Amino acid sequence: MPEIRPLIKESLLCLIRNSVGTKMFQNFFCLINGKKKDIIENGRYACAFFVSSALNIFGLISEGHTTVDGTLKDMKKNGFEEIKKPKEGSVILWEERDGNRHLGFYIGKEKAISARPEKKTPMVHDFKYRSDARGERKIEKIFWHKKLDE
Repeated sequence: MPEIRPLIKESLLCLIRNSVGTKMFQNFFCLINGKKKDIIENGRYACAFFVSSALNIFGLISEGHTTVDGTLKDMKKNGFEEIKKPKEGSVILWEERDGNRHLGFYIGKEKAISARPEKKTPMVHDFKYRSDARGERKIEKIFWHKKLDE
């Protein structure tokens, strides 16, 4: 019988790259006081849902989340550590802007993929988030999981 060993990093990177343009992270419905509400607002707040869903698929965190804080807590609980320089597959936390922090993945060559609020889908962009007239968005933290080294 052949030995089969999953390649988590390679598989995660494929999932991240193949997610560009997908609408699958645009909606997450909850009942709030008896009323149905899309808490991601049709993709406007989808970054945490995108990142946590991808990490959860590969067993790197415990569950999917719809908030940056929930995703970060789960990452910490499951062994993610802060690193200084991004590596392919690392999670980037960008600074708060307009009241929101933002999560995405570093994919190499100074590029990242995150669920962008203006397009409401995951998109490739500069890893320093140079996307508008306000210039780059400071990287607050970069996270890595040792399972991505295997």
